[in-house]
Parts: sequence; C-alpha cells; structure tokens
Amino acid sequence: MTTLTHNRGRRGALWLRRAVGLLATVAATFFGLLLVTFLIGRIVPVDPVLAVVGDRAPQSVYDKVFHELGLDRPLWEQFWMWLQKVATGDFGTSFLTKKPIVEDIRRVFPATLELATVSIIIGTLVGVPAGVWAAVRQGRWADQLVRVLGLVGYSAPIFWLGLLGLLIFYAKLGIVAGPGRIDIAYEYSFTPETGLYLWDTARQGAWDAFGNAFSHIILPASLLGYFSMAYISRMTRSFMLAELGQEYIVTARVKGVPEWRIVWVHALRNAAVPLVTVIALSYAGLLEGSVLTETVFAWPGLGQYLTNSLQNADMNAVLGGTLVIGAIFVGLNLLSDLLYSMLDARVRRGS
Repeated sequence: MTTLTHNRGRRGALWLRRAVGLLATVAATFFGLLLVTFLIGRIVPVDPVLAVVGDRAPQSVYDKVFHELGLDRPLWEQFWMWLQKVATGDFGTSFLTKKPIVEDIRRVFPATLELATVSIIIGTLVGVPAGVWAAVRQGRWADQLVRVLGLVGYSAPIFWLGLLGLLIFYAKLGIVAGPGRIDIAYEYSFTPETGLYLWDTARQGAWDAFGNAFSHIILPASLLGYFSMAYISRMTRSFMLAELGQEYIVTARVKGVPEWRIVWVHALRNAAVPLVTVIALSYAGLLEGSVLTETVFAWPGLGQYLTNSLQNADMNAVLGGTLVIGAIFVGLNLLSDLLYSMLDARVRRGS
C-alpha cells in the first residue's frame, strides 16, 4: 500500500513538473511571438502615419498623428503600450476597413477555418491509408506511386495547381463552382450563424445552398488536402515501416494473426501516436498557409484579408492577423503534445 501511494505521488509530482514546464514554454513562446510580431511592424519599410493621413497631408497633421500613434517614444515603451492593448484584445483599428481588427478577424476567420478543416479531413482520409499501403508494399509499384504523388504535392506550387484546377474543372468541365464561397443567389437563403457555411446550411436545412457552398469549397479544399496528404502519407509510411519491423509484429505473425489485423490494428495503433502530432501541425499549416489559395479562389478568409491589408500598407491588420495565426499554431502544437502524452503509455507512466 505504501509503495502504491509512493508511486502515485511520484507520478503526480512528475506531471506537475511537466505542466509547469509546459506552461513556462508556452508563455515564453507567446512572448517571443509578440516581440517578433512587433519588431516586424517596425522593420517593414511602411510608414503607418502615411497610411492614415495620406501622402498629401501637411506636415502639421503628419506630426500630430505621429505623436498620437506613440511613434515618437522609445521602442521599448512602444512595445509595452502595444503589449497592454493586445492583452485586452485590442489590436487597433484597420486603416482599410475602418473597423476594429478583432471584428474583422472574427468576420473572415470562419472561412479559413472551414477551408482548412475540409482540407485536413481530405488529406487525412487519403494520406493515412496511402502511407499504410506504401509501407506494406515497400519497394513495389504501389510504394513508388505514393512517393511520386507525394513528391508532386511537395514540389508543385499551390497557386499553379489552383489556376490549373480552375481551368480544367470550372472553365472546361464545369463540374465545380468558381471563385468565392457561395453564389449570390443562395447568399440570403440561410442565416450565417457561425460563418461556417457548410454547417450553417446543413443545420438550417438549406440543402440547395449547401450544395452550392460545397461546390465552391471542394476544389480549393482538395488542392490543400493534396498538399497535406503528401506530408501525412510520407510520415505515415515512415512510422508504419518502423512499427512493422518490431518484434511484436513478428510474434503476431508467428501466432497466425491475420495480416490485415496486424497492419490496421496493431501497427497502425502504435503509429497513430506520433501521427497525431503530424496531423495537428499539418492542420496548423493549412490555417496559416492558405494565403495563395485564398487569393487564387477569391476565398474571403484570413489569408485574403492579410494580402489586401499588406497591399494597402495596413500594418495594424497585418500584425493582428499574424499574431492570431501564430497563436493558433502554438495552441495546436500544445494540443498535439497533450494528445501525445495521453495516447503514449510510456509518457503516462513517466518512463
């Protein structure tokens, strides 16, 4: 009884140390993210005052706005002022839309979230079985096919694939809808409660609008899904090859366990532990890296918002969007670490 209590106390202390270390790491990461984001806004050769007053404003107006923005203060004081505003959720006002940046991000982020979510579902549902298939058929034509498709997914520019997809599937074949999220004929046939059009239309039973929204999203989501599939299939193949060479696999085969059960139950279950991290980071990459895809498909998401803001020297919006993307990446990375700890028995035991 004493030994059991001692072991529980040791595990509790170990988890406490890990939790404290994890929180310290997250806090340091967020502070570094804030600092780098702030410095980017000061290094970029864009005058925020001119973005407000224009290049024909008199010098007196320029000097007044320069003082109101706090640009005449030391750099560390500017950072502290900005840090205080960010802590309260105030990213400033967009010079382009004349609205609070938090409000703009709240408006455009659901479009990016929906696109990235559909993309990661496609990439996972295709990438994991493809990686398993390649590992089981190592060195054969199936393995070579998966590796070549993955290489193309890595190498081909996403904007080129987007333009090619629009030309073939929209302009020539007409089997998908064009740029945008939904046709204007269906835009007012449902209430965008969450901003996720597929969810809102299905929940409200607006199936015609659902079909139109699905027709718009399927092409860009498939392209982004193909991009993530290339990475997921490659990592799945590596993890499966490592597991298929373990002694427990040989033992299972000697015992006469069916091959499908060895591959899809025993090996894949163990390979799924590190694969969770791969999928989570791929999802974060889709959330932050869909700028070109959103631009090509005129997708009104965070990527297009950042592109328009950058083109119009709206640095407040650029910094706010960059900070949100960085926070999402850190959050998903933290979530993947927690899931890894929950799924891996060795981590739970502290071994």
